[in-house]
Amino acid sequence: MSRYGTLGDYRFSDTQEAAVDIRGARVYGPKDQKLGEIDDVVFDEATGGVVFVVVDTGGWLSSKKFVVPPEEIRPSMQHEGDFLVDLTKEQIENFPPYDGAALTSEERWADYETRYRSNWAEGPVMHREATDRNITPTTKQQVHAGSGAIPSTRAHAAKSENETEITAVHPETGMDVSPNTPAYRWTRFEDTLRRRRQEVLESSINKAKRAEREPLAGRGEVERRKAS
Repeated sequence: MSRYGTLGDYRFSDTQEAAVDIRGARVYGPKDQKLGEIDDVVFDEATGGVVFVVVDTGGWLSSKKFVVPPEEIRPSMQHEGDFLVDLTKEQIENFPPYDGAALTSEERWADYETRYRSNWAEGPVMHREATDRNITPTTKQQVHAGSGAIPSTRAHAAKSENETEITAVHPETGMDVSPNTPAYRWTRFEDTLRRRRQEVLESSINKAKRAEREPLAGRGEVERRKAS
């Protein structure tokens, strides 16, 4: 099983790299419903490819955060620099609660992914704007944004004569990747993460070591006070 990590509080030091950091970008759902802001990403430690985008809801969700596979997120046409996902708040509430601590255990994270993927296979569907129709997208209609993305397990029903065609906001072949666009920002961000992958991992390891030393230092101080 691949090992996954997160950026956490790591920040890119280079000004240009910091400018394309997707953290802080807003994420919208159907009908321009704001779902939250990108708080972090889960990435493959071996490749630096993004596996999940972590969205902070700001409080409307009881677990506060949820994750989205990168192939399900795409640039927003209405909000420059932000992103769109075809999920409603009601659908998100059915996801298993996101717990970043589960990443430290392969068994716990595998269990989380299994439950999460099962929910995608059974529940989320695209909602066509200006209609009351919910439509499951076909494979061709999905925009694959990250090379580290998990395989989709969503069931695709056979086309029927009543099925309505739907077009992605930014089809893969025509996505605008010029500077200052969300697609460009995403591409540059993932490239930066790949280059900085080792630095990010070292930062995470050093932070964990500091966290281990702090309780020990605290106990030592308590013992010295008792002795005096």
